[in-house]
Amino acid sequence: MSGKLEGKVALITGAARGQGRSHALRLAEEGADIIAIDIAKQIDSVPYPMSTPEDLAQTGKEVEALDRRIVTYQADVRDFAALKKAVDAGVGELGRLDIILANAGIASHSANETDPLTAFDDTIATNLAGVRHTVHAAVQYLIDQGAGGSIVLTSSTQGLSGRGGNGSGAMDGYVAAKHGVVGLMRSYANWLAPHRIRVNSVHPTGVNTPMVVNEAMQAFLTSSPETGSALTNLLPVEMIEARDISNAIAFLVSDDARYITGVTLPVDAGFMVK
Repeated sequence: MSGKLEGKVALITGAARGQGRSHALRLAEEGADIIAIDIAKQIDSVPYPMSTPEDLAQTGKEVEALDRRIVTYQADVRDFAALKKAVDAGVGELGRLDIILANAGIASHSANETDPLTAFDDTIATNLAGVRHTVHAAVQYLIDQGAGGSIVLTSSTQGLSGRGGNGSGAMDGYVAAKHGVVGLMRSYANWLAPHRIRVNSVHPTGVNTPMVVNEAMQAFLTSSPETGSALTNLLPVEMIEARDISNAIAFLVSDDARYITGVTLPVDAGFMVK
């Protein structure tokens, strides 16, 4: 039985691990082929270990095990030229593009923030400018194909709420960027609707991935207990799984959601109504 995304090609940034890898696998299960892009190296202001080339290669192996095609590229979403080169190569290899998932992001929260300006700048550059770069590097393919398409931008519950704000450079940058993603989504939904390209955002609560589950983040939450207590969910679950976000995205990019555009979709265990 064919999946809901049979014959489609999906571009995913931040695909080496965490939510990005989960999205790649979930969409591949529905029949999509994948263009997987990740920086796969460290950003100096990020206090936890970031993804590696080996992580990105592992995503490739796991997608191929589902009998789908995948091409992988190392590129930093902050670098538009490098990102565009990777997108062009991926579309050249797989022949088309139907789905864009602007998923790459960082969370530089630290208990001992030594350079708040750099933490802020790097977060904005990755989590906001990187989202814009991703869309603009790829969307012309969807427009030119004339077959519609779907774009999902990864925001956060912090893109809908300021809960837990503490004035740090990393937190300021994260909350501002994730709110900014909503602005991009709404603007793009209007821009691209005449081309039958739908644009939505997803807003996860805390997700069980290396971006959240690491020593630096735990030290940050321990040092700022009022922040930690503000970032709890309504349902009795501390964190959700990457697969929970992937399932929502698989719906949004399928024809089941063909008239859903301009929507901010929380996948948040009730965070936003608490």
